[in-house]
Amino acid sequence: MPAHALSSRPASAAVLRFGRLVVMGAVAVLILVAGVWASWGTAQHVMLTKGRERGTVDVTRCGADTCWGRFAPVSAGSQPRSKVVLERSVAVERGRTYTVVLKPGGAEAVRSGPAGVLYAWVPLGGALLLASVVVAGGLLRTRAAWVLGLSGVALLTAAFVTV
Repeated sequence: MPAHALSSRPASAAVLRFGRLVVMGAVAVLILVAGVWASWGTAQHVMLTKGRERGTVDVTRCGADTCWGRFAPVSAGSQPRSKVVLERSVAVERGRTYTVVLKPGGAEAVRSGPAGVLYAWVPLGGALLLASVVVAGGLLRTRAAWVLGLSGVALLTAAFVTV
């Protein structure tokens, strides 16, 4: 029997399928790495608080992109400051007090506690949702896509509820 009769598909179809899996897998991994990278810039300050200045900020004024207020230290060795800057978001309002961690070498603060941790990982939640579409459509792995998508929805929902 001839060799071409044994296989119903040519070898080029297998190569194309393998190429699609490699490219779509790389795209999905790239999306997830970008989500972790975007989240880690803030999450490192919120999660690794040892040796950092912690305290509360009473928000007194807000501009277009930032809010600021007086910093009252909680951790040992922290100094009170008259002006600390917080990124303005839906969760920051004038007249409220927030627990924060100061970024080293400046007067920029990020929210701490469960709300701060979840808010810091919001970019990863979006990346999980986007990667689930790539995994489902490009890799044809629907179970893995559902796990990624539901993880992203759970993270974003938890951040929304706590903030």
